[in-house]
Amino acid sequence: MNKLLSLLTSLILLSQLLQAQSITVVDKTTLRPLAGVTIASAKPGNTLQTNANGQADIGRLLTETLPLRFSLVGYQPLTLSAKQLEEQKYKVALVQQNYNLNEVVISAGRFTELQKLVPQQVEVITRNELSFMSQPTTAEVMQQSGKVLVQKSQMGGGSPIIRGFEANKVLLVVDGVRMNNAIYRGGHLQNIITLDNSMLERAEVVFGPSSVIYGSDALGGVLHFQTLQPELAGSNDKKLISGSAFTRYATAPDEKTIHAQFNYGRQKWGSLTSLTISDFGNLHQGDNRRSAYGDLGIRNFYADRIAGRDTMLLNPNPNVQRPTGYTQYDVLQKVLFKPNENNSHTLNLQFSTSTDIPRYDRLTEFSGDKLKYAAWYYGPQERLLAAYTFANTRSTALYDESRLTAAYQWLEESRHNRRFGKSTLSHQTEQVQVYSLNADLAKTMDLHRLQYGFEAIYNSVNSEANEENILTKSRNPRSTRYPDGGSSMHSAAAYLTHTWNLKPWLIFNQGLRYTYTGLDAKFNDKTFFPFLEHELKQRNHALSGNMGVVMLPGNGWRFTVLGSTGFRAPNVDDLSKVFDSSPGNVIVPNPNLRPEYTYNLELSASKSIKERLHLELVGYRTWYRDAITTQPFQLNDQDSVVYEGQLSQVTANVNAGKAYLYGYSASLKADITSALSLSSSLNYTYGRIQGTEGDIPLDHVPPLFGRTSVNLQVKRLRAEFFALYNGAKELEDYNPNGEDNLQYATPQGMPSWYTLNLRTAYQVSPHLQVQAALENITDKYYRVFASGISAPGRNFILTVRGNF
Repeated sequence: MNKLLSLLTSLILLSQLLQAQSITVVDKTTLRPLAGVTIASAKPGNTLQTNANGQADIGRLLTETLPLRFSLVGYQPLTLSAKQLEEQKYKVALVQQNYNLNEVVISAGRFTELQKLVPQQVEVITRNELSFMSQPTTAEVMQQSGKVLVQKSQMGGGSPIIRGFEANKVLLVVDGVRMNNAIYRGGHLQNIITLDNSMLERAEVVFGPSSVIYGSDALGGVLHFQTLQPELAGSNDKKLISGSAFTRYATAPDEKTIHAQFNYGRQKWGSLTSLTISDFGNLHQGDNRRSAYGDLGIRNFYADRIAGRDTMLLNPNPNVQRPTGYTQYDVLQKVLFKPNENNSHTLNLQFSTSTDIPRYDRLTEFSGDKLKYAAWYYGPQERLLAAYTFANTRSTALYDESRLTAAYQWLEESRHNRRFGKSTLSHQTEQVQVYSLNADLAKTMDLHRLQYGFEAIYNSVNSEANEENILTKSRNPRSTRYPDGGSSMHSAAAYLTHTWNLKPWLIFNQGLRYTYTGLDAKFNDKTFFPFLEHELKQRNHALSGNMGVVMLPGNGWRFTVLGSTGFRAPNVDDLSKVFDSSPGNVIVPNPNLRPEYTYNLELSASKSIKERLHLELVGYRTWYRDAITTQPFQLNDQDSVVYEGQLSQVTANVNAGKAYLYGYSASLKADITSALSLSSSLNYTYGRIQGTEGDIPLDHVPPLFGRTSVNLQVKRLRAEFFALYNGAKELEDYNPNGEDNLQYATPQGMPSWYTLNLRTAYQVSPHLQVQAALENITDKYYRVFASGISAPGRNFILTVRGNF
């Protein structure tokens, strides 16, 4: 009788378990459903995955004795028994993981690859991290990553520095389309702020030369940004309607931001629309000043025009950097059509524009006892991208995956300046149109994986300039920044990479790329350039390659060795720009300018312990050859020419540089408990130009810098306390003739600094989140190396997010 009762009890219990078949898996802090979670029992082959709503039917996996393991890339794995699941009412919450070797990357090869199999150093910033950081621009996202230093000349700017390379030597890519165009200059850029980080799915930083996959410009590395894709309705739903919005206020920059996005999806097609508007006031720098800074950054006076006269006004608060404010607008529209599982068509439209952006560093310069400029600003920085992508995953003899992207980009940028007390306002406007076509294919054959493709790009540049009398409103022509007859640049390339999984623990990577580039420029009006030829042409060829080895000997160890080359072909800015670089000096085109090259050796070692602790050390050395630098030059056998009525020394961009760089990156990531984690990184670069009279510092080389953080994740709440820090940039480490902006530093260089910061996010409900952050808690005054504007002081940020 007792045996019969026991059997009946077991049957009833089993029946109850089978009835409770539905389970929901969510993110512990955001309560967001997690799709693609693998649920496995101890019995081999017994696995399933959660759907788009984070749900799964686990009835067939449930037993009284065998627990279930829940795992998802980027989250700490969790094992629960049937009894624990019942106690939790079949709701499972996973905690984000600090590091995962099985993270997928796209930037290293244009198709998804496991990060642990890629020999290059790659840093990934996920969608979750981007939302939690809640930064005003993508430039600030990079700065707070602790892996990239960002230079600023004005608040509406940001020029990333990777391994001692900056501006046109770092490649920006969005959704597989290169942003670098024919007028990217060698100084400091601000194009990265035209990317709305609110709509990024992920950001990836590839360190070191990446010319095999991306061609010209990727000398220091690649910043690859992937925007969100429209979501489609599930197989059991007719449509999917979702959306989200947030508003943010920050005290130091007086930032007011609103963002809204809307997704409408059917089973085969979907649409995603977003709008972001950000308004910034005058930036407040830190009040807590070290004596080493002296009066650097103190803004006692600013210029204004009163009663028709330029006037120097006393700044009521010298720690308010006036004027720095601007407004930015970002729009994204994507349409996805997926007729079947193997094919997809995506139309991608992005537009970014702004109001005028004050060039703050120039506005702080003095000429004698008066401000040098009454006005210096960039006009609206406009970027339009229209791209169509066709992707196919049907396996054929030639490929398993293929992607074709055709894109058009239109960009406009302008410069406007007027000397204090003068009535002439100078205007220079550049428009660039870029047409590109990329085809990428991948094929796996047993132990081998091939990726290959081609790329074609055409740039058209139009340059205009005039001088306006602000009193009479009359306009007169003036010299353009680039050839007035127009400039164009075209390129074509083909590449092939090969990955050979010789052993489960030994992977070889090789790649080769051939690139052809051409440039044409015409000087139709010789009024300002009587000493130049009417037409300028150049043709270049480049061969680049890489070879790498990844070793996974076991016990969590990973070793890599990578040799790679990079190149950068001279663009319109390098080759055909004519401008008065300083009084009595003029830069002229050099038709014999050649591409610049880098040769890189990279070694790394990492150790992972029980999926909870990860240590990594990366070391590299780069040999820089034929570097493009500005030097004295002769034009028609003359070292001086008359330019704008003045005898001027002739200079030009030449391949005169020979330099080297080396450095390291060290990082630690640890999940101390399921709720508490720690991460830290440190980066060092040393660079020198080799000369006959000894080595001199290479410009763009940042000081020692890094980031350390402690992260807490409990139910509904995530909090992070972190420190950002920079070592000193001593005077003897500045390049005397480069782009290090020594005039905006102290007489000793740039002092070291650190900031303490706290950010939190609380999920009030599944549809409402409140974020609060306090950056630079101690209100320290500091300035990032090579920047012409000081960093924000104590900054309180409040963000409210909602979704449906």
